[in-house]
Amino acid sequence: MRRSFTYLCAAILGIAIGGYSALAMSGLLPDDRRTGGSINLDRWYGDFTMGSEDASPYFRARIARHGLLALANSEAIYFTRAVDDAGEPFRENCKYQISGGPMPARWWSVTLYNSDNFLPSNTDAALSFDASRAEAQSTDGQWTAIISPVKPEGGTSWISSKAAGNFDLTFRLYVPAHGVLDRPEELINAPVIKRLDCEGGQT
Repeated sequence: MRRSFTYLCAAILGIAIGGYSALAMSGLLPDDRRTGGSINLDRWYGDFTMGSEDASPYFRARIARHGLLALANSEAIYFTRAVDDAGEPFRENCKYQISGGPMPARWWSVTLYNSDNFLPSNTDAALSFDASRAEAQSTDGQWTAIISPVKPEGGTSWISSKAAGNFDLTFRLYVPAHGVLDRPEELINAPVIKRLDCEGGQT
């Protein structure tokens, strides 16, 4: 009887752990845990097995759910972030500043996805920021953009979060430079995100 009870407990624990890991890697858990991945660049999470035969079934499930085009990592690497500088989930009613500098890749982009992991249904035509816009902003590669549901004044670069709910951001580096796959923490200065304010004074 005792042995049967032990086996039952072990089976339940195994199912619970397996279910949790499947949800985490598939992107179905709340807050930044849903981004998963084996590489952490200041809360930008990635996994360089994406697009390769080494990718786990769980991570492939997350790729399918997130709608990512999983190119080989020599062609593109991906990072996802779901929380701000205070560790709070990104929210549509808040305004954020995202900034950065030159990236070790031929081209790069940051794209906003809604809470269902799709592009938000709005007509702002401003759901991403990329290397071309960064180059137009300055000659030294430094760049800044605002993430908000309403376009900022003064011609500031903008990523629209209108109709996005609790969103996340995907940072892509296309054709990463030599050494990036081996030393990402050393060679990639991931974009910095700061929450500026929220509607209704929420923090």
